[in-house]
Amino acid sequence: MFKSIKTLFNQLVEESAYASNTTGNSELAMAALLCQVSQADHLVDEQEIIAQTNMLMKLTGSSESEVQELLSQASIRSEHSASVYDFTDQLRDLDQSQRFELIQAMWQVAYADGYLDPIEEAVIRRVAELLYVNHNEFIRAKLSVAPSP
Repeated sequence: MFKSIKTLFNQLVEESAYASNTTGNSELAMAALLCQVSQADHLVDEQEIIAQTNMLMKLTGSSESEVQELLSQASIRSEHSASVYDFTDQLRDLDQSQRFELIQAMWQVAYADGYLDPIEEAVIRRVAELLYVNHNEFIRAKLSVAPSP
């Protein structure tokens, strides 16, 4: 019992430190959203990890080693997050084209393993709504990366 209370307290302290750290929050938030997509079906495939890395390098302009560190932190944050709102709230300053590119990157990760799980699509749809990406742009992003039938 005491151990579980201590664990909970430590998690709250970590989350508080995370919330107060403003350096790189948008990059970490983008990485966490890409992790949310790959974790949605509870099967993180190697192709999804490669897609996450490539898409995050494209979105942030960071090196592969920097992106690997971001994804490592983001994966943990994503697993312990109750909602994608924790991350989308940090991305309100993105312009519309950056929001579109993020949604497009999320679709890329979702399709990376060759199977689009309905839960992955639901995560992307929710993020698009929270980032005020209209439905037409949501579909355009999907179609731009969807494999040909």
